[in-house]
Formats: sequence, C-alpha cells, structure tokens
Amino acid sequence: MRREYVYRAFERFWHWTQAGMIILLGVTGFEIHGTFAFFGYEQAVRLHSTVAIAFLVLISFAIFWHLSSGEWRQYLPTSTHLRAYIDYYVTGIFRGAPHPTKRTVLSKLNPLQKLVYAGLKVLVIPVMVISGLLYMFYRYPQQYGVTALNIDGLSIIAGFHTLGAFALISFFVAHIYLTTTGHTATSNLKAMVTGYEELEGEDTAQSEEEEEAVKELMES
Repeated sequence: MRREYVYRAFERFWHWTQAGMIILLGVTGFEIHGTFAFFGYEQAVRLHSTVAIAFLVLISFAIFWHLSSGEWRQYLPTSTHLRAYIDYYVTGIFRGAPHPTKRTVLSKLNPLQKLVYAGLKVLVIPVMVISGLLYMFYRYPQQYGVTALNIDGLSIIAGFHTLGAFALISFFVAHIYLTTTGHTATSNLKAMVTGYEELEGEDTAQSEEEEEAVKELMES
C-alpha cells in the first residue's frame, strides 16, 4: 500500500459542507411536511430557505472548481467494468472478493459510482434546485398577482421536490454504507478528512506516469 494525497482541501470542504446542508434540509423539510416537530414550523421554513440559498452558493463554487480543476472528468460515465462492479456489490462484497479495479488519483470513482454521481448531478440536484426555487418564489411579487403558477400547480412542484428529497436520502444512506467498504471500515472516512488514502501499490514507472498526469491535471 502507498499513501497518496487524493482529496484536495476544497473537495473535502465541499463534501462535508454539502453533507451537513443536505441533513439540515432533510430535517427541516420533513418538519415542514408535518412528519415531526423539532424547530417549530415557522423556524423550520426559515432555516430551510436560508440553507437552500447557501446550498446554491456552494453548488456554484463547486461547479467552478470542478471545471477549473478538471475534476469534472471523474464523473464521466463508462460501461467498462460496470457489470463487474454490480456483481461485486450484489454478492462479491459479502464473500470477501477484491474490488474489480484499483482506485487511483486519476480515477477516484468506480464505474457504478460514476453512473450514480452523474445521475445525481445532472438529474436529482437540478430537479431539487428548480422545484425548490419555484416553490419559494411562485407568488413573488405578490402585489402583481403572478398567475403563471397557482396553488394547484404548486402541488405538482412540491411532489417533484419530495421525490427528489427521497432520492437524495436513498443516496445518502447508501453512501454512508459504502464508506465502510474500504480496506478497513473507516479508511474511506479518514481519507475524506485528511485527504490521504492508502492505495494499492504499483510499479515505479506507473507511479511516475500517474504523478505527471496529476501535475498536468492540476495545471489545466
């Protein structure tokens, strides 16, 4: 095993801040739906709206960082080894089978993760953002009698927002579980805290080639 700096500072900041915001949005959202009482309805609405705006700001910075750093390439879906990873997560992981491929600095996500993250970023998050903004501002400014969206149309928007919320919760639960599937139960968690991860060793030539590629990626 060799210790590599895999997750950069902003990547870790973005990851943990996003996780905290999604948790708070989930808690306040379900309270708004009347699932339970914790903050109180009015406070839950204010918190939900405030965190939602902060989440939009974070998303904007994250998009800029991914584009400027070249990290967007990590999420490009591929069918290579996809079937192998489906078999691994369905049965292989319970038999102690090794991961079908090795993780590297240039390939942090396996094919199944790339597919899930791509769907999250281009489908679920946009649905949540658009439906959330429509839900927040469908009657603004009220004095001009906006009629493009009425209360009947709002129920449809709320339905999409709720479906997106359940999709995010499902991803969140699966994500927490999958963090325990590294070479130790806490290795993936530690990597996202420190930035360093223990990767399987490769020959010197491969390591040097990867280092050069990482430098080019950092400079692009």
